[in-house]
Formats: sequence, structure tokens, C-alpha cells
Amino acid sequence: MKIQYKVRFFTDWHCGSGMSAGADVDALVVKDRNGLPYIPGRTIKGLLREAVDDIISFRTTDMEKAKADNGGRSADDCRRLVMEAFGYFDGKAESSVGEPRPEMRRGCAFFRNAELPEDERNAIVKDGLQPYLYRTISNTAIDEYGIAVDHSLRRMEVTVPCALEGEILDLPDDEEFKNLMIDALKYIKRLGQNRNRGLGRCAFSEIPVEEKKTQKKE
Repeated sequence: MKIQYKVRFFTDWHCGSGMSAGADVDALVVKDRNGLPYIPGRTIKGLLREAVDDIISFRTTDMEKAKADNGGRSADDCRRLVMEAFGYFDGKAESSVGEPRPEMRRGCAFFRNAELPEDERNAIVKDGLQPYLYRTISNTAIDEYGIAVDHSLRRMEVTVPCALEGEILDLPDDEEFKNLMIDALKYIKRLGQNRNRGLGRCAFSEIPVEEKKTQKKE
């Protein structure tokens, strides 16, 4: 089972590469080999796991309400499917000799990078328009007197608002769990660095299979 989704940004956003451009820019965005922006699958996975946990916790305030909201199943059943999909790390597991040992299980779900739609990628690369996808913003620390702190100026590269598409593959074969994952995607409203400063405001939505097939034919 899989989910295809679109993430549309309403503001500039920054998914960092961990690299800088010397004295010019302190933080660069992550780009693929063609210089195009993308959101790493691990970033989507982390945000989605947090959103799923929040939704399950909200729905389990009352056990009877929880069963109704989760399609008649208990919160424990939902959490079991979450661990199956995302994997888990348990530092409290015990070995055969009774000593604590960490246990890590890899999840079955695979989170692809979210990228620009294929036709847009091809057009941008063909015409060499990659530089127009980015701009640089600056910020500095201000002291109690309203004066800029020395050596606090930072320049960050950001990606302009755009829409990207991604896929989540090999989910547990459970329609109700898939719906929970779609709800969790819609729960995510900001992504990337400096979210508290207005960057990365976004909205996720599912791409119906029929719509995806139509796009490919066109």
C-alpha cells in the first residue's frame, strides 16, 4: 500500500544541506545533482511520525471515543501499526542473560524524497532556471538596546514557494491506517528550519491515483 502526496509551500523554506558557501552564505539548502530543491524522505518520516503520535494521543483522551475515531480499534492496535511502519528503538529490552540491551527494528515503510513534478524538473533543467528557485535572506541578533550584536550576521539560502510531490511506499496493508497517515500529513503545517520566523509554511494533500494517471498521460 502506498500514499502519493503533494506539499505546497506558501512561504520561502529551508531544508538544510549542512554546508555553507564560505563567507557569502552560512547555510545552503539541500539540492539534487541537477541543482533542484527536494525534501529528504527522512525529514518527511520524522515529521509524520510526530504528527501520527499527536493524533493518536488526542484521540485516546477517552477510550470509547478512541475506538470510534480509530475505526473501532484500540489505541494499542494503532501504535502497533505505527511501529511496524516506522520502526522503533527500545533501550529497555533485555537480553537472554537479563541485561538491558537496545533493540532496533526497521520499519517496513519507505519514504521517498519529495521533488518537483517531473515536467517542471525537465523544463527548469533544460532552460537553466535553477538559480531563480533560490534567494538569500539575512538576519542578525539584536541586544537589549536595539543594536546589532557584533559578528552575529547570518545569511541563509532559501527556496521560493513551490509545490513538490512525494510517495510513501510499503505501508501496512490496512486502509484505516492509511487514512490515519493521510490525516497526519494534513496535520503538518510547517517544515524545515526557522519555522518560528515564518519560513516553511505549507500544506500537504493526497494525490488521488486517478489524478496521477491523468498527469502521466498528459
